Amino acid sequence: MRKFDVSKEDLKEVESPPLSDAILGRMRPVAETHPEIPPRVRGAQKAPTRKSTTIRLNADVLDFFKAQGKGWQTKINDVLQDYVESARG
Repeated sequence: MRKFDVSKEDLKEVESPPLSDAILGRMRPVAETHPEIPPRVRGAQKAPTRKSTTIRLNADVLDFFKAQGKGWQTKINDVLQDYVESARG
């Protein structure tokens, strides 16, 4: 866990009152109040670029890869890439 990460359990312990109309009325976008903070922009995709698609997987396959944690989609891609390479001979 990084220094400023907060767990879901920690968040459940916090009791924040609802925001009043007065508070909501004073809120401003970060870009307006802190122009020195650059917007977060995703950089160019590294080669080779990937194509977005939708695929249906068996629940147990999906659960297995998701249980691996962050990067589970990349792991599925790696397994499929290995299969493609072995099938091409």
